Amino acid sequence: MLLPTLSEPYGPGGGDLPDAVTVAGRSCSREQLAGAAGAVAGRIAGAGAVAVRAEASLETVAAVVGGLLAGVPVVPLPPDSGPAERDHILRDSGAELLLAAKGSEPEAPGAASVPVDLTERADWTAPEPGPDTTALILYTSGTTGAPKGALIPRGAVAADLDALAEAWEWTPQDTLVHGLPLFHVHGLVLGVLGALRVGSRLVHTGRPTPEAYAAAGGSLYFGVPTVWGRVVRDAAAARALAGARLLVSGSAPLPAPVFRDLAALTGHRPAERYGMTETLITVSTRARGDRRPGCVGTPLPGIRTRVAAEEGADIGELQLTGPTLFSGYLGRPEATAAAYTEDGWFRTGDIAAVEPDGTHRIVGRASTDLIKTGGYRVGAGEVENALLDHPAVHEAAVVGAPHDDLGQQIVAYVVAEGVTEADLTAFVATHLSTHKRPRRVVFLAALPRNAMGKPQKKLLPPL
Repeated sequence: MLLPTLSEPYGPGGGDLPDAVTVAGRSCSREQLAGAAGAVAGRIAGAGAVAVRAEASLETVAAVVGGLLAGVPVVPLPPDSGPAERDHILRDSGAELLLAAKGSEPEAPGAASVPVDLTERADWTAPEPGPDTTALILYTSGTTGAPKGALIPRGAVAADLDALAEAWEWTPQDTLVHGLPLFHVHGLVLGVLGALRVGSRLVHTGRPTPEAYAAAGGSLYFGVPTVWGRVVRDAAAARALAGARLLVSGSAPLPAPVFRDLAALTGHRPAERYGMTETLITVSTRARGDRRPGCVGTPLPGIRTRVAAEEGADIGELQLTGPTLFSGYLGRPEATAAAYTEDGWFRTGDIAAVEPDGTHRIVGRASTDLIKTGGYRVGAGEVENALLDHPAVHEAAVVGAPHDDLGQQIVAYVVAEGVTEADLTAFVATHLSTHKRPRRVVFLAALPRNAMGKPQKKLLPPL
């Protein structure tokens, strides 16, 4: 069963707490959630797919759980998506219905609106769908064209959450706290379905502010680097997390200075992990393992990895295989085939290095973060971390730009105060090999970022 704790209201959590699930200040018990989700399941049973307006609300949780109970693929829809993006996702996914909180049902051409009411109650007793059944259709960011729908099977979700529960020693006695969007793997699969599968209490803060994290009193916290960067800038909020058991960071590399500041202020070295929409989480540091800046740990149980590096190089594309992978891209067999090597390994498109003890480091994306300059292969991530070690630098993004002599030159876009281009170039040269220093430094007021806080390098201004 994908969500066993819903059928055990007085089960492994030691009792069905009235605030077992809290989202943006509103709470319900697992029994209440199961009843509302059962009502949703009854309304949507037999649909080909349903979209859920994935705002931070209890109704979103009930809608997603209702879809999973009914065995209907759930399509999380970003609540701030524009008409073009929304229409593409609805049309491409074939979603016949759009679920949203009662009284806030948005117009959706081609899909009928269905209200979700937390006061409704219904039992759902249909057989559990098989592990190969699609649980979620998650749309990628669309950086290389229109977003593609990744088909995530139920078995992959279950395998991933069980592996993470083991790696992080996640139990029903935990209280998970986060404030991440509910239309991504991190916020929805890990941050909601993970808590419901394990049986731990869930507190979604609505927005991931330092104050909200500090007040939540959790034992397990999820955040992205942007969130953790804000937390360490609020020393009082950071110190309030000292009573937690584990802090987890993901969705983008955690800058080394933020890692060190978190450790100093909270007493916890954060656990970093690695994953993608198509693979869920595949590599992670462990609750009791070594955790060091820039490292995302070792493969989870059942996952095998390899680095496809050119001869003589110590970094290359990370490829993997295992039980957490997606079933393919909806309606795009060519794109699905292109995502795999000839011998069946998934091509992540990320550049990685594996240390002698098996620990993985993610250097960046092959398309934007592997820089070939003067015969050297340089990972943008290590240059970014070196820049962020400078006290005047608040944000940094490094790319390769065409160069007549070098092939590519290293260009750094930074948000900084009281420092010059020459200062930063010299600073990096004292931290890394000389050939890794930026040849150009561009100062910006802010880096372009997406909803998860990831820098969007393709939106950086041209030179």
